[in-house]
Amino acid sequence: MWWSSSSTRVGSNLERLLGGITPKPPSFSLSQSCKSDLNSSWIQESKDETEYFKLSDLWDCFDELSAYGLGSKVILNDGESVMQYYVPYLSAIQMYTSKSPAISRNQSDVIDLESECWSDDSEIEKLSRSTSSGSSKVWDSASDDYSYEIDGSSSSMRDKLGYIEFQYFESAKPHLRVPLTTKVNELVEKYQGLMTLRSVDLSPASWMAIAWYPIYHIPSRKIDKDLSMCFLSYHTLSSALQGNLVGGDNKNNKTTEKETLSCDDEPVVTKRLPLAPFGLVTYKLHGGLWGNQESCDQERLFYLGSAAESWLKQLNVHDHHDYNFFSMNKSL
Repeated sequence: MWWSSSSTRVGSNLERLLGGITPKPPSFSLSQSCKSDLNSSWIQESKDETEYFKLSDLWDCFDELSAYGLGSKVILNDGESVMQYYVPYLSAIQMYTSKSPAISRNQSDVIDLESECWSDDSEIEKLSRSTSSGSSKVWDSASDDYSYEIDGSSSSMRDKLGYIEFQYFESAKPHLRVPLTTKVNELVEKYQGLMTLRSVDLSPASWMAIAWYPIYHIPSRKIDKDLSMCFLSYHTLSSALQGNLVGGDNKNNKTTEKETLSCDDEPVVTKRLPLAPFGLVTYKLHGGLWGNQESCDQERLFYLGSAAESWLKQLNVHDHHDYNFFSMNKSL
């Protein structure tokens, strides 16, 4: 399972968690002949090969998590350890392509579903910046050489951003939500691109946020407020920023990973692209479980939070309900 945080050789609770929430879809290499059909500004020319992943493979990474939860080892203050499980929910997603709404789809087809808004702290009870110093500037690489406004008409801006093709912001109360895989399958009925598009088809402005809520821990113990933390993780969906958005130590977040699989008794080497979170926002963060001084966890949390805030501001996103709630009620 590509989400097993126990295989990530890191020391702190936060580092294990960041390693665990990093999906690793299979990676494919784009041939030179295919590059001519893509927006050149969305491809990293400095690389010998352009690696990409399929969105359908990305969602497959969440199958087991949606059913059983993600288990992440947490070492408690008394030295004992538990396996804390979290369930992922699709919190928000925006996909930008090179197709203008007038050409590809009617603007009214852009999905922005809204359900009952939530703000009551008690509802969560019903669910039992990269870490580098430059993380807050992660978007700058996609907006160099021009100043932009998201609603502007600059052609150079549109070359970089593209056009909003699909978006979704969850607003249902936490206990009324369905796990990520189920939600994606529902949305696919309205927009097939969620399954057919590749990361090279999407602009650097494309992203998703995942809400992780705790459900239980093993072995069971009396309620510990340190284990009630919820969080939002932010991930790029574009090939343009892969390798630039790294969470945790570089040695644990290589741009590509190779793995040997067995198929008909013949070894097959498969490359995978870790999509480490470039932003993280927490809620109900208490105590010192997530702030190991030796691992610089406090600084890491600050930069990840700043990166998420900067990203949403620069894309002029105001309807991300989970972020608004978490940021207004976070404890750090």
